[in-house]
Amino acid sequence: MNPAVAALRASVIRELNARKKPTSIDLGLGEPTLSPNLAHFERATRWVAEHGCRYTPANAGDSELRSAIAAHYGYPALSAARNVCITTGSQEALYVVLKTLFDPAEDELLLVDPAFSAYEKIAQVEGLTVRRVAMPEQTGFAFDADRILQALTPRTRAILLCSPCNPTGRAISRADARTIARALGELPGAPVYVIHDEIYREIAYADDIGSFGEYYPYTIAINSLSKSNALTGLRVGWFAAPDEAMGELGKTHALMTSCASTFGQRVACEIFAGNELGAHREWYAGQRAAALAAARDAGLEVVLPDGAFYLCVNVNAGNDVEFAWELLEKHDVVAVPAGIFGPGLSGWLRTSFVGKAEDLRLGYERIAALAGGGVGTI
Repeated sequence: MNPAVAALRASVIRELNARKKPTSIDLGLGEPTLSPNLAHFERATRWVAEHGCRYTPANAGDSELRSAIAAHYGYPALSAARNVCITTGSQEALYVVLKTLFDPAEDELLLVDPAFSAYEKIAQVEGLTVRRVAMPEQTGFAFDADRILQALTPRTRAILLCSPCNPTGRAISRADARTIARALGELPGAPVYVIHDEIYREIAYADDIGSFGEYYPYTIAINSLSKSNALTGLRVGWFAAPDEAMGELGKTHALMTSCASTFGQRVACEIFAGNELGAHREWYAGQRAAALAAARDAGLEVVLPDGAFYLCVNVNAGNDVEFAWELLEKHDVVAVPAGIFGPGLSGWLRTSFVGKAEDLRLGYERIAALAGGGVGTI
């Protein structure tokens, strides 16, 4: 066995999900509950009936889809089909980037906390050195450009962040993204890349949200249709990268999967053709309002999310993993111990507001009853 794999901690999220009951209120779910638009599938099926379902001509994916993605986002250094590679979900995109970009003997990954737990696990399997820079609770876990820049070392090869963030929902501002881009551009030597996981980009509520691809040529943007269009099972994602990185990234992608699903890519083409990536945003905005009202009525301190569909709540737990298990076993509510996303969130829970409004209200009432905590927003 590979010792790096053997040393991985099992997923607490999966373990909790496996123990939930039919009666459980599920606030742990990290995927949409909405149904996809079947018209996209119907049109893709007609295309397959005419053209078949063969490999795409290029490992990087369907040229029509790659062009549509590049045009949709319009990032200056990532503006052509050649700058986009279609992957089997965003998880493959992330793995390709981390496996390819680093020399494990020389380079270091700067991970901005709180962060999706898979980031560090992939780095661990690949033998990468990870430095973490935590966004402080005192500012509601907001992204802080100065704090991130101060954490750079001569070995930093890339900064990895998710904005809007899983788990907090916080998003980096345009000013902070520009500050980081400008500072990185002034560094001597080989470029420091920014790996920007944008999977919740289409589910944003704040106006002031920065995308590094707009400001910094050494950005690698990662995204998918999983969250934006309720298509987690379609497994269509992508990364967009500058010319100097695409060749090596493409080699790794071709080894990991010859190409992403041709049928899935045709569904994606239909979504981009109809400009429907933000079709669910209004519904999530309503869910966010319902979740905030329910959590506040229950007397819980929360982090105000700028995007995504998560609400972090403070339960003041000495051990948030034990708290989450007790919440499930004694109160029949599934929620995720937020400390798994970074030590700064220890004592918090990540809750998801993709369910019914009545379930949100009852779930937060049960969390508050177990926590006995205070009220507020940070």
